Amino acid sequence: PKVTLQKPKIYKRNSSHKIHKIKVFLFINLSGGMVATLPRLCVLDVSCNAQLTQEVDTGGFRELVSSLSHATSLTTLRLQACGLTPDSLDALVQVLPSLTALTELDVSSNKEVGGVVHLLVSALPVTQMRRLPFNSCYMSNKSFTALGNTHTHTHTHTHTHTHLFIYRSFPSTLAVSYLRTVDISWCKVVGGHLALLLDALQPSVVSELRLCSCELTTDDMQHLAAVCRRGCLSSLRALDLSYNSLVGDNGWCSLFAAGGLGSLEDVDVSLRPSTSAPCSAWLPALLRALPQMPALARLAMQRWTADCQEREQLRYCLKKRSVLLPPPVCECESD
Repeated sequence: PKVTLQKPKIYKRNSSHKIHKIKVFLFINLSGGMVATLPRLCVLDVSCNAQLTQEVDTGGFRELVSSLSHATSLTTLRLQACGLTPDSLDALVQVLPSLTALTELDVSSNKEVGGVVHLLVSALPVTQMRRLPFNSCYMSNKSFTALGNTHTHTHTHTHTHTHLFIYRSFPSTLAVSYLRTVDISWCKVVGGHLALLLDALQPSVVSELRLCSCELTTDDMQHLAAVCRRGCLSSLRALDLSYNSLVGDNGWCSLFAAGGLGSLEDVDVSLRPSTSAPCSAWLPALLRALPQMPALARLAMQRWTADCQEREQLRYCLKKRSVLLPPPVCECESD
């Protein structure tokens, strides 16, 4: 097959010299036959290749995806920002059941994905999935509502209860107990409905929870606080709640007073560049919570304002523990 690309990175494993990872930086004409000849391929990354789904005459994405049925060792498939179309997503859904070793599927930044998330999830090997980001996938209210109505879906798969659990919860939960990373950033439909995701959580191995710019509400944050109190996020290392300006002071106070985040290393509660707001109402709760976060290494709270005394108190507490506070941080309020 003819392969034209910009010097892909090819990684070899141990001394067997079997290709197991290919990252294509610039896709021009990649025949699915190439993948079919690499049965030991473990990682395939063709992200940021919008022309991949435009190669209609040469088979393009559909030919590539159909060849994946031969890649029985594939554990990671990354299709971020590939301009996936309804036809290409249909082809992907058809081949996913054959990828029995898959643990990571990245279809983020593809706007058409938002309407077929439930189909993708139902075709995946649920119990072994560890990463399934849906950030920037233009999740629609219609898609979200359809996923919530479990009684409208029927399946013949032997693990029926597992699939019902998926549909009952928000799509990216994928039985959250199995996922290590949950990223649904920039999905506005999450706002006011975060409970559908969080109620699926059990004490688990989730290490990253990213909810940037999801239009979260105070109620959402209070529900997150309740989940923390139950210990369901005890393994969490990264928490991104940035760009959620609809959360009120009570929401932030509840979160920092909840506890249960002893493993947290990175937290981001920054506001959008064009906004600012005072943090005086919930800063005391944050300061009291810091001793309960011994692993914390980075705290981002850009564009929140406080008086000079509060700002210095925060800096002092963090400096003692060498916690990074990215600028511009917690600016002094004007007198």
